[in-house]
Amino acid sequence: MSEKGYKVLLVDDEADLLSLWKVRLESNGFEVTTALSGEEALAKMSVVNPHVVITDLRMPGIDGMALFEAIRERNKTIPVVIITAHGSIPEAVEATKQGVFSFLTKPIEGKELIRVTEKALKLSTGGTLDQNETDEWRSDIISKSAIMEDLLSRAKLVADTDSTVLIRGESGTGKELLAIAIHRASSRKDEPFIPVNCTAIPETLLESELFGHAKGSFTGAEKSYFGLFQSAHKGTLFLDEIGDMPLHLQVKLLRVLQEKQVRPVGSSTPVPIDVRIISATHRNLEEAIEEKMFRQDLFYRLNVVSLELPPLHKRKEDIPLLAEYFLGILSDSDEEQMKKITPEAMQILVDAAWPGNIRQLYNVIENAFALSTSSLITENLLHDAIKQHQRKIPPLSEARRQFEQQYLIQLLQTTNGNVSQAARIANRNRTDFYKLLNRHHIVPSLYKS
Repeated sequence: MSEKGYKVLLVDDEADLLSLWKVRLESNGFEVTTALSGEEALAKMSVVNPHVVITDLRMPGIDGMALFEAIRERNKTIPVVIITAHGSIPEAVEATKQGVFSFLTKPIEGKELIRVTEKALKLSTGGTLDQNETDEWRSDIISKSAIMEDLLSRAKLVADTDSTVLIRGESGTGKELLAIAIHRASSRKDEPFIPVNCTAIPETLLESELFGHAKGSFTGAEKSYFGLFQSAHKGTLFLDEIGDMPLHLQVKLLRVLQEKQVRPVGSSTPVPIDVRIISATHRNLEEAIEEKMFRQDLFYRLNVVSLELPPLHKRKEDIPLLAEYFLGILSDSDEEQMKKITPEAMQILVDAAWPGNIRQLYNVIENAFALSTSSLITENLLHDAIKQHQRKIPPLSEARRQFEQQYLIQLLQTTNGNVSQAARIANRNRTDFYKLLNRHHIVPSLYKS
């Protein structure tokens, strides 16, 4: 490895120019691999794993743009720099609109070559040429899958902007961890990260929690309260489960985003705020908008950049990695307590459906860890743990429906299908009782002995 240890793949069909640029880059500490065609470059990609690709635009066969497209299909995180002659500068400018990192114009000046290469490497390595420091922002996200790498590369690119981000994904996929990672990769990383779960705070308290309140604004308000927006000043406010925010508060949130100031409850004085908003939801907000449960104008404000966390069953290659990581946490670094998952048991984990995603996986590993009496976690232990954690708690409406149905069946069984008697016990008139039976598709005559 070279002193810097960063690899550049250099592509041009002119061997003399390749040699000249290679010397210039190597003299600045880069490890350089050359290719005389787009075809050769693609063949070397998987072997070299470059941090940046610099390619001529016009080459026979696979040209610079075709090479860029092929690289982007394999790995969207690798910056590509296009080399162009003066006559094709408009093409190069168009290429940057399509995602090419930058372009260099022939004849290339040595200093400009190094400057653009280092600039591309800063993007590739997250704003620093220290690899350990690079990965720190995403250290809590355990993954090696291509689908997650693609997502994280997009998260990294958006992190240093002030754009609002909407993170979508099923419950248990790790939306808050992704929000924390974006905050850590941003210029606000040294300022507060304030998470708010919009469903965990009672609706009557949510407004003053978010926007603060003035002293005496309501009974019990003995002193002023800053609110979470002011607490997150200069930092990031993470609004989890934003799809469940009450409509009247959606209006106030929209006003805050538009005016960049908050009005504490009971105060007429607005307070300026500088806050980056990341929100998350497991709900389909487009459907909620149609049902008049979510404001369309707020959706547009929050959804400037949308990132979708995949469910666990779409990133199966991460399951063994996550399982081992959770075992390490549960063992608490105690070597004597360390346990291993047998290969057969690991296959069960990989094949499971995981409706509860990563949160469910952790619960299953924790359950199996607690019940294992040896250093091995076996198939049987995991079968039992998965079965136990797949008993999902139904929504209230479904639980109510199930109870009502079972109650009616029990009544008719007790009265041998006598509707008048069953209605009296239920304290309902016969007409209402028949409506209930029809709603649940229950035929009384089936219960006559």
